[in-house]
Amino acid sequence: MLVLNNVEVIFDNVILVLKGISIEAKEGCITTILGANGAGKSTTLKAISGLLRAERGDVTRGTIEFHGERIDRMAGHDVVKRGIVQVFEGRQVFEHLTAEENLIAGGHIVPSKADMQRNIQRVYEFFPRLHERRGVQAGYLSGGEQQMLVIGRGLMSDPKTVLLDEPSLGLAPMIIEEIFAIIQRLNQQEGATFLLVEQNAAQALDIAEFGYVMENGSIVLEGPAETLRENSDIKEFYLGISSGEKKSFRDVKTYRRRKRWLG
Repeated sequence: MLVLNNVEVIFDNVILVLKGISIEAKEGCITTILGANGAGKSTTLKAISGLLRAERGDVTRGTIEFHGERIDRMAGHDVVKRGIVQVFEGRQVFEHLTAEENLIAGGHIVPSKADMQRNIQRVYEFFPRLHERRGVQAGYLSGGEQQMLVIGRGLMSDPKTVLLDEPSLGLAPMIIEEIFAIIQRLNQQEGATFLLVEQNAAQALDIAEFGYVMENGSIVLEGPAETLRENSDIKEFYLGISSGEKKSFRDVKTYRRRKRWLG
């Protein structure tokens, strides 16, 4: 469904952020991109959603295709019309609008009022707490409710693929579990495709089918989620099983390769 082939991104015509990455998000699946802050995960999502130019960035090499059509030169609103929506990190709600008004804003490309109401009810089915809080200004919602709201707002345009950026950021563990369970339900019941960017590797790999690990703008590891969960380096750097000294994922891989070469 969604394929990035050897994509390079440069900001301000100088700063190389993505260094020839290749990623595939299969239709009807949850694919995750793992990595620390500054690895290039959010930039990858913005390259797909057409929002790089707003931050003086550009795809300077490679291609991004959605259902066989190149989208790396499209404006953001055209990418949304093709069926891709990005849910940003940081729970960016319209604080002075009610929860339901936020949902309506997300459905601006929906063709009719009947479709709008159908989509709102669909969001409430998956997020019943939003229905309870539908008349409350979004700025007064809890962090978990705001995260549910921005995901629900993204669903209002009937997307084929949802780009989710750090949905667990700053939330309590119980709320994280609830939100990830809803993401999994959307995938299983609605067939929604997700490209999920996360630092919380344990949660992401529990619901994803395939994963990529990014470091310094490059893909350093990829594979089925179950394989990544059992990878010793993933356990050390992303699942909290560590020797104590903080090291680079790439450094450890190089060290282990060198150790094997030296016998």
